[in-house]
Amino acid sequence: MEHSAPRILLVDDDVALASMLREFLELQGFSVALAHDAESGLARLDAEAPDLMVLDVMLPGISGFEALKRLRQRHDLPVVMLTARGEESERILGLMDGADDYLAKPCSPLELAVRIRAILKRSRAAPAAPAVEATVLSAGPLRLDLRRREAFALQRPLALTAAEMRVLEQLLRHPGEVLSRARLTELALDRPIEAYDRSIDTLVSKLRRKLEAAGVPPGCIGGVRGQGYVLDPDHRGPDPDGAAG
Repeated sequence: MEHSAPRILLVDDDVALASMLREFLELQGFSVALAHDAESGLARLDAEAPDLMVLDVMLPGISGFEALKRLRQRHDLPVVMLTARGEESERILGLMDGADDYLAKPCSPLELAVRIRAILKRSRAAPAAPAVEATVLSAGPLRLDLRRREAFALQRPLALTAAEMRVLEQLLRHPGEVLSRARLTELALDRPIEAYDRSIDTLVSKLRRKLEAAGVPPGCIGGVRGQGYVLDPDHRGPDPDGAAG
């Protein structure tokens, strides 16, 4: 395995499944370490510094959700959650706690590899961007430094997950333009929207709360019923949100 291979930490108590996924991902060019419970996985983070974690929800001891909360207190490491049966409630909980994406079990190893590549591509895109491309996006009270991966609202730093930052990036790239839920999913998460998929709604909701906590007036990110979301950085009135549908 080449030293430069992306390092993946896979945390799953299903030993057979974890071994199969590890074998497949290594054939795809990744370097994979395994842990079979959340405590062991968290303990390996500082020692091994992986590029991404794949984290099962149902684990012995503390759950994947609790492990994700603990991880987010110390790391901004990208995380893909593995959820049982693709339950929407589990997807929403994972995104609320800071997951970057999720995949229902039993999962396709190839789809997992594609999701991992998409997230790593997004997280590494800014440093590799051409010099002529803007590295700072700003509109109204918002500013996003793509190279440093730092976001600010009214000059106050925002603690955003990688997924929230990608949503903000796309809204800042298209100020005043209504982005449909499907298009925002493709731009921010690098994948097509799925049936009954509320990932973007959950991420926008979290982003709004963080902006409002920083003093940004409600309605900066508006929802257009049946169409999508729009960044209105100069909005001054009450939140005009309609469910994006």
